[in-house]
Amino acid sequence: MEFVEEFAYLFETDLIQEINKNKVIKTFSENEIIIEMDEQISFIPFILEGAVKVMREEKNGEEILLYYLEAGDTCTMTLSCCMGKKKSRIKAITEEKSKLLFIPIEKSFDWLGKYESWRNFIFASYEAKFTEMLDAIDALAFYNMEERVMKYLTDKAKVLGTLEITNTHQEIADDLHSSRVVMSRILKKLEIDKKLEINRNKISLKGI
Repeated sequence: MEFVEEFAYLFETDLIQEINKNKVIKTFSENEIIIEMDEQISFIPFILEGAVKVMREEKNGEEILLYYLEAGDTCTMTLSCCMGKKKSRIKAITEEKSKLLFIPIEKSFDWLGKYESWRNFIFASYEAKFTEMLDAIDALAFYNMEERVMKYLTDKAKVLGTLEITNTHQEIADDLHSSRVVMSRILKKLEIDKKLEINRNKISLKGI
């Protein structure tokens, strides 16, 4: 399979040929772990289809959402770990069925010096994800929980391209480092405020 046409505009023809020569493409089911905490990273992932959430996990097993990856994105945290020869400091999990292209880390390093388009892509990805992590920190520090829940739901809706979110209250609570009881109370209030509608197996947003 050749490099997907809708992303080919990002890179020079020679680089696309190298990507096609060195790539590995894999398909993942929903809620499948792609990168685990403390895993030794040997590749850079590029999202071809679907969506992936990147989590930070504490030693006690509690997790918090950092940011989402969608088609056309790469996880620059993996490159950061490889540059420092460190193990993964994040967990990456699919939000829906997803197709990813994997590039060997040594090739990624070579291309940084060889191809301007690759440097631009990696640096732009760093900037975008750094901004999203700052937004996540701001949400923790300055938003109340109701605002954090709405940000979480709208961010997820944008990534998935749908106003219907199928997460359980417990799953949302886990992502936001809260409890199911608190989450159910907040979601009920948001429903009373007509910002969303709660059904048995989904949450429907009124708009983004």
